[in-house]
Amino acid sequence: MPACLLPDRGIVSVSGADSETFLDNLLTSSVEKLAEGEARFGALLTPQGKIIVDGLVVKTADGFLIDCPRALAQDLARRLGFYKLRAKVEIANRTEDYAVLTYWAEAHAPKGAGIGFVDPRLVGLGERLIVPVNAVPEVTASHALYDAHRVALGVPEGGRDFAYGDAFPHEADMDQLHGVDFHKGCYVGQEVVSRMQHRGSARTRTVPVRFVDGVVPVEGSDAVAGGKVLGRIGSTDTGGQALALLRLDRASDAIAAGEPLTAGGLAFVLEGRDWIHFEVPGIA
Repeated sequence: MPACLLPDRGIVSVSGADSETFLDNLLTSSVEKLAEGEARFGALLTPQGKIIVDGLVVKTADGFLIDCPRALAQDLARRLGFYKLRAKVEIANRTEDYAVLTYWAEAHAPKGAGIGFVDPRLVGLGERLIVPVNAVPEVTASHALYDAHRVALGVPEGGRDFAYGDAFPHEADMDQLHGVDFHKGCYVGQEVVSRMQHRGSARTRTVPVRFVDGVVPVEGSDAVAGGKVLGRIGSTDTGGQALALLRLDRASDAIAAGEPLTAGGLAFVLEGRDWIHFEVPGIA
């Protein structure tokens, strides 16, 4: 049963009487009325609508824990503190206190061991478990195995498939992965995100791609066609699967013109997934 430790994940806690309202006013998704053990995918944005940090927000008995990139946990705690004002909340970076594990396929997080929840982005990603660092259950799968599973599903990861501070939620497919609530009240950056949604102006997207010879280029390689840069290759897997942040309008023009899409001299094609509801060029 595949299960592994995720050493690149950190934990930020937000507790106190106002924690629900506090987070709901800041994040792209709504955490109102979550039951204990339920989670939402969301992000803190800049006023210009760019992703500062994304994460999985799970309800606990006294507030929330945010499963976020380990390298950004301290910055997230600091930034949330900027908005605290008179709110009755306590914010802390708990990365050294907790570990994060993931269970997928037929594996399930063990009951009674920490805080387990279903990954709110996509059912296929499985379950998460947050446990004290001194009580980590034994696991046998590698992080690389989970990473290959994520890439096969086509789910982007911040820092590899899009750059924090430079990408809009639509570019990271957050609108497709239940990471943006378009019916909730105001939050930081909402105006820009709502405008992109209603105008359908998101031309750049993270999409699954497959390298036709089964060989992948170095992550970060430019994706090109007809001498023009379409975007860049992000996460890759040794089986030829990868994710790419691409200008879909340019990719569409290249495909219509019969120009091959390449990265590092290797040809690739775009693919769709069941959860993707925007138009992917070349996919019926």
